[in-house]
Formats: sequence, C-alpha cells, structure tokens
Amino acid sequence: MAFKGTRRRSRLRLETEIENMGGHLNAYTSREQTAYYAKCFKDDLAQGVDILADILQHSKLDETAINHERGVILREMEEVEKTVEEVIFDRLHLTAFHESPLGYTILGPVENIQSITQKQLKTYIRTNYTADRIVVVAVGQIDHGSLIRTVEEKFADLPVGGRGMAVYEKPVFYGSELLYHVDDEPIGNLAVGYEGVAWTHPDSIGLMLLQTIIGFYKKGEGLTDPWLSGNRATNNLAIQLLDGGCESFSSFNTCYKDTGIFGVYLQATEAGTGHCIQELLFHIGALAHNVTDEEVARGKRQLKATLFGALDSTTSIAEDIGRQLLVYGRHIPIAEFCLRLEAIDTLEVQRVAKKYLLNADIAVTAMGPLKNLPSLPELRTRTVANRL
Repeated sequence: MAFKGTRRRSRLRLETEIENMGGHLNAYTSREQTAYYAKCFKDDLAQGVDILADILQHSKLDETAINHERGVILREMEEVEKTVEEVIFDRLHLTAFHESPLGYTILGPVENIQSITQKQLKTYIRTNYTADRIVVVAVGQIDHGSLIRTVEEKFADLPVGGRGMAVYEKPVFYGSELLYHVDDEPIGNLAVGYEGVAWTHPDSIGLMLLQTIIGFYKKGEGLTDPWLSGNRATNNLAIQLLDGGCESFSSFNTCYKDTGIFGVYLQATEAGTGHCIQELLFHIGALAHNVTDEEVARGKRQLKATLFGALDSTTSIAEDIGRQLLVYGRHIPIAEFCLRLEAIDTLEVQRVAKKYLLNADIAVTAMGPLKNLPSLPELRTRTVANRL
C-alpha cells in the first residue's frame, strides 16, 4: 500500500520518478521488523530520502487500492504455501510459540486480509511508525551531516511514540509437535526447534557458533564424501545410516527481541526419517560434552565467512546496520564482533550447548510420510545424548 500513492505523488508519478532516477524502491516485512529501502545515485540522495519519507508519512491508503491488494496478498500466500520449507518454519513458530503473536505468520490469517480496513491501517501506522521506532540508514559515498539535515527536514511529521502501543510479555516456548501426514510424498520434511536467546543475550554468539559447528549437508553435493567429512553430524549420519535415507539437513538460529529459536531442518525418505532425526538430536546433545578445539576453530572461520560474505552489497550492509540499531541501539563494528567470537573457547561452547541443547524441550513440525517418525516423548529422550 505504501507504493500506491501519497498526498503529493500519485502512483504513476511515484513510479516515474523512481525510473527517471534510475533507482529502485522496495520493502519487506519480517516477524519483528519492516524495511523500506531505495537505491539511487549519490546525487539523488535527498530525493530518495524524500520519497521514503513521503510514503511512510503521507500514503493515501485508498480504499480501491486496499481492495486490490487483498487479492495480491492472497495470491502471495498461495505461493508461500507451495514452498514446503516456508510452511515448515511457519508451523514451527506456531508450535513453539502458540500462545504468542510470534507464532503468527507474517502475512496473517486469510480472514484478517479479507476484513482489514483503511481505518485499521491508519491506526497501525500512527501507532507504530513513530520517531522512536524508526532508524534511517544510508550506505555509500554520503556526507553524514547532509544526510542528517535531510532526514530531520523530511521526517519532521513523524509522531513521537509511547501511546497506544501494545505491551507483550516474553513469548513462552512450548515443547510440542504439529504433524501433517502426507503418505504419497516421497520425502519427509521436518524441523526441530529448541528455545534460543534474544539478540542482546550474552550467549547469542555462542549459539551462532554452535549452529555453524552443526552445519549442513545435502546428498550428492560437496567436495568431501560424508564418510570422510570433518563435520561430525554429517559423518555420524553416514556411519549410523548405512542404507542412507537422509537427503539433507541444515541448522538454524533465529534471534528475536526477547527470545529465539535454534534447531535443525531435515529432509529424509520415509524409511530414514526416524533414524535421521534421532541421530541429529543425539549429536546436538553430545555437543555439551564432546566438542573439539578443531571443530570450534573451524566453526569460527565458517561463521565469519558466512556473516561477512553476506555483506556484499549496499543493500545488505544497510539492512545489517539498521537491524543492529534497532536491536542493540548501536552498530557493532566487525572488529568488536571478531574479538567477542575469539573469546569463546571449547569449554564455553560446551557450557552453552549444555544450557540450551542438552535434555531440553523441543518443538517438532513435520510434513510428509511420517509413519517411522518417533513420538515427541521418544524424541525428547534423545536430547539427553545417550545412545539407546
């Protein structure tokens, strides 16, 4: 709706203005944050900021455009539902945080899309798009003083927050399961989640490192045979499951304002589903007692390569800085992050694994042929890291 026209710019004028600048305008929403961004030449910085300020503060939210967008969102929802991995992670949040808004999908339920009104949208913008909840980030060859003056001028109409904001308690993580039996599918898709930590928690970097140590695997890919892999999760799967069955797995670690979710996403054949998930849970729990200096050192190198390699464009750098300003209140320099990462030794990795991953409650979501998937209580026992 933000790109459908403002008090000063019609939709056509807005699109023409961006095209004439040779620029790009877009937006996206995650579970906790919304980003609007424009890419333009440095000489067009003031115009780019003006466009962003205009659509954030003065969008018309025309009733006809709202009705049109309902259909667009519903079609987008249909596309999301066709992506199994997206569905699994949405359902994992629903399972783990089913009494909190964190369990909602980003697009929301169909009934909300069909019934939302212009008044509700305006109230949401007035309540949430306030000066204390917005950061403006610019990346490139930019004069900082000029940027500040431009932002102060263009965003002058932003209200001050504090009124009407909903207050939420920390989401409760529940050990639970949500299963979708689809027996005619050849591959089962599963996700197992542990309660993680917030962005600002002292153990957040430790869990990032653990995610990297667990790593990922995809059948038929990679330069090293899984039997010879230095990644013990991959190596153990190859040794324990002589007949195969595991198509892929990947670890994940997602932080939010006051909680997080850590875990693994797995694809396996019907015969291998139960064995694969149990073997991975055993390996994750075993990290509390059995992780080597070599694994920690390799994990640190991989984590730095992943994080810094992602900062390969002005857009990704701006997103990273904006996210840090919102969650930390400041930008964390790369040098500081590296120092904090290098301060984590093997004993610290084991402590974090023992605290969050050993004998821990888990949330499980799965879709596909699940006849061989053990029950939740059985899977829960595998987090104790004892082979049965």
